[in-house]
Amino acid sequence: MNEEWVVVSVTYDPLEAEMIKSLLESGGVPVVLRSSRVGIYPLNIKKMGETEILVREEDKEIAEKIAKG
Repeated sequence: MNEEWVVVSVTYDPLEAEMIKSLLESGGVPVVLRSSRVGIYPLNIKKMGETEILVREEDKEIAEKIAKG
């Protein structure tokens, strides 16, 4: 089965991305983080520093509710 993953949030702070991931997973929502960060340097030049938080399309609505609190 081919699952479709969608972006529910974008952040430039890796700690914030991990916190959102943890929050969603504690609510039973599988999460994938996709980062454009290059190397070990903390570059935040446009899209180079962003981290996308992705969930399955079927979980998007509940993920948005959980993330908003």
